[in-house]
Amino acid sequence: MVRLLTEKDPVALHGYTSAQGDPSVRKAIADNITERFGFTADPNLIYMTCGAAASLTITLNAIVNSGDEVIVLAPFFPEYKVFIEKAGANVRVVKCRESDFQIDFELLSDAVNEKTKAVIINSPNNPSGVVLNKDTIKELAELLERKSREYGNDIYIIADEPYRELVYGDVEVPYIPEYYNNTIVCYSFSKSLSLPGERIGYIFVSPKTNDCSKLYAAVCGAGRALGYVCAPSLLQYTVAELVGSTADVSVYKSNRDLLYSALCEYGYTAAKPDGAFYLFVKSPERDANAFCERAKKYELLLVPGDDFGYSGYVRISYCVSPEMIKKALPAFKKLIDEYR
Repeated sequence: MVRLLTEKDPVALHGYTSAQGDPSVRKAIADNITERFGFTADPNLIYMTCGAAASLTITLNAIVNSGDEVIVLAPFFPEYKVFIEKAGANVRVVKCRESDFQIDFELLSDAVNEKTKAVIINSPNNPSGVVLNKDTIKELAELLERKSREYGNDIYIIADEPYRELVYGDVEVPYIPEYYNNTIVCYSFSKSLSLPGERIGYIFVSPKTNDCSKLYAAVCGAGRALGYVCAPSLLQYTVAELVGSTADVSVYKSNRDLLYSALCEYGYTAAKPDGAFYLFVKSPERDANAFCERAKKYELLLVPGDDFGYSGYVRISYCVSPEMIKKALPAFKKLIDEYR
């Protein structure tokens, strides 16, 4: 990679690319999608962005009109609400099943209506680390296809995938465009390469979406209107060489195993994460905010589930050194002992 970048003409390396990204970079990403998932990707339907936040913001502004609704599945990344409302749409929250954090289809079916424009799914999930399994994705696709026909409107799945590569064991993360035609993928390399501050990602409009060329033109128009054009050229060329690579996921898995096992032994209840680097733990008291405040006494920084649309839980991030996990375990033990 270093050799390739140093051989590149400096003007090209540090100059502007096209608004939607360098053609060779988009081709490298499309080729990787095709190779990995057996799903033919068109580089002319890929738009390079400064990370997943820009991808989501552009996508929402491309597809929604005032008064539309976008469904988010709780627990969900809090910024979804900000992005959706800023684009002019309304947020409708549907809680996932507490037993396994898969989709509650009875609740989702009731929530989808004539105003529904999209459903955002995030798998592996922030904050739970849960991966939506193949049966869930198939049922979701069937439901949205049925509802789209019923209301005569296209309903999109926006697949927010910054954690796709961070999975443990033989867990499979279904590739949504394989199951549902009207899919827009929002991807970031920040987590897969463990470079969160570099902010580079892309939007991929599935070629199977209705009027995919018009939809991609809307993405390009939204990117232009928002000023999200020409993602950093150096990072574009870098990820073109690293596409398909990941950081050392085994470290995250070791942290997951150590923390999850210990907390369960102490008496905590948590969703076992199959990916990402978060643990979603049930608060031992009804008020998760109060629990988080009490945790500070032991220098434990937890995030209440209320922020993720799911009260009664807290999020713990374990993307830290193994030594820090080990040092924190006695504090978690003392904390839960206060509730006995």
